[in-house]
Order: sequence, then C-alpha cells, then structure tokens
Amino acid sequence: MITAADDGFFDDDVTPGVVTDWLLWQADLARSRTSAPPADDPYWTRKAQLDYHSEFATLTTPFMERAATELRMTLLVNNRQRSTARRGLIVSGPPGAGKSTTLAELGRSFELSERRRLAGYQGAFMPVAFAAIPPTYTPKSLAQVLARFAGIPVHDRMTEATITNAVCHVLCERRTRLVFMDDVHLLNTRTQPGADTSDQLKTLAERIPATFVLAGVDVENSPLLTGPRGAQLAARCKLLRTPPLLNGTAQQKEVWRKLLGDMELALRLPRHRPGTLLRLADYIHLRTGGVLASLSLLIREAAIRSILDGSFAITKRLLSQVVLDIQATNQARGSRRRGPGSQP
Repeated sequence: MITAADDGFFDDDVTPGVVTDWLLWQADLARSRTSAPPADDPYWTRKAQLDYHSEFATLTTPFMERAATELRMTLLVNNRQRSTARRGLIVSGPPGAGKSTTLAELGRSFELSERRRLAGYQGAFMPVAFAAIPPTYTPKSLAQVLARFAGIPVHDRMTEATITNAVCHVLCERRTRLVFMDDVHLLNTRTQPGADTSDQLKTLAERIPATFVLAGVDVENSPLLTGPRGAQLAARCKLLRTPPLLNGTAQQKEVWRKLLGDMELALRLPRHRPGTLLRLADYIHLRTGGVLASLSLLIREAAIRSILDGSFAITKRLLSQVVLDIQATNQARGSRRRGPGSQP
C-alpha cells in the first residue's frame, strides 16, 4: 500500500525512458555518469538512495564490448565506401537481453567521440539518429519517426516523398554517421506494408551516408530476413546475437560472477555485506535465467526494498520477495523441474 509516508518519493522529475527526438538524446548525453559517493556519505538522503537505485549504473557486458568492436570495424569499412551497399549490423536476441541498452551505449560512446573529433566544427551536426519501427508501419510513418527525431516539422498533408527527402537532406547536412533502428522484428515483408517499409529502410540506408544498426527480437527467425528483400538485407549485415548469460562452465560462471561483482560495487547501501551477490550467484541465476532485464529488476527492487524497510542490505530473503517478470518466473519454474545443474 502507498501511504503518506511515501510522499515526496514520487515526483515529476522522471528520467525519460525512450529517446524519441534529438533534444531528449542530448539531455540523456548531458546527464552525469560520475561515480556516486560512498554509501556512508552524508549526501545520501532516503530519496537520493531511492532515485539512484531506481536508475542504477549501466554495466558493461561481454556482448557490449563485442558489439562495440564490430561497430568500430564496420564504421572503418564504410568510411570511404562509394557505392550504396554499405555494411550494417543487426543486433538480435530474446526479449530483455539488453539490445536497446546496447544501442544506446554504442550511440553514446560514438557521439561523445565525434564531439571531441569535431570540437572546432562550426556547423550543426547530429552524429547519431535513433528510430523504432512504428507498430502500424508504412514507408511514410518510418520517415516520420526519423523526422521527429531530427526535429523536422511534418504534417499529415505532406507526402511520403517530401518527408523522406527532408530526412535525407537534414541527416546528410548534419553529418549523421550512425542510424539505430529498433524493433525491426515487427517488419513482416510477406505483407505489402511490410515489403514497402522494408524498401523504405533500404532507400534511407542508400541515401544517407551512415552505418545502419538494426535491432529486434530474434531477427534471424523473423519475416524481415525472408524473401528477396530479406536476402538483400542479410547480404549487407552482420548478425550479432545477445543471448542470456549462462552459468554452467567455469568460463560462464566467471563472466556471470564478474557482472554480479560489478553490480555489487555499484550498490550504495551502508549495511550491505560485500560478497553477498557472489555467494548467491546460483540462486540469482535460477531466478533470472541470466536475462539482463530480469537481473536488473531483481537487484534494483531488492535494493529499494532494503531502503524502505531500513535494513540497507540485500539478502536472500529480500531477493525472494521480488516478483519478477513472467518470462523469468516461468524459466525459474522450468529449471526447478529439470533439477540442479540444468541450464536455461
């Protein structure tokens, strides 16, 4: 139950979740990522602790490092590409595996690098653009999403060609070199709207001298890569799959425990016993199946519960009180039925 004691914990200063335009993206880039004060620092009011553990730290995973390397190589390959068939990347994986977070981190790193490189440049520039496939997609709506990000005013009477031309002009003029396109698994090229929107995506990739990075759920099994259009896209893109983190072999356990260790270092709970998450590594993996979104929810909510109850420490009891998403809950039940040592 939410009571009067919770007054002041909820406010209008909410961190925007999805970047839908350039101004939101700039605001996200401007937010400080300096190390938080130690847990016993006087800075930590109760609300500051709640806010910090709600947002928490963005941790680097092995997949993020691999994706950054592949993106750097792809950018170098495309650097002097004169033809329209520039190389691209597709980031695929199950729901909650960190695909959108990976795109945001890649975009952040690249834009900050471009700002340093172009420090003396006087014109307006937009190194990175973000878009997501609209649920009711058409070639026009896809162009509108990119136009919204770039701050290009559009209205319903504008034609698809007009909006597309404006988007291509602005992104070329502002030296956009990376375009991230999320939710591409929604595109069903077996339907006419899907085929037309896929053609629009190809047109944008050819007219804008940028590297396109696409992301979606299990893209390799989606209709996007089927038929002649899919074959053409598959011939231009590398596929990077981000699976859940496993906990079976010694190497997998090492990666899993390193991630938990990094999360524990990021906690700001004055009574938390160091090493607790590592000791509970198998239990945490059983609960989350190694899925990053479920892991993040489990640790953040347990930390928030400890602040609210005054214990300021994560324990197995607190972790057990967290109700996780349906996917993680079903996975944990299946693992228990299969018995110890089973892998998700």
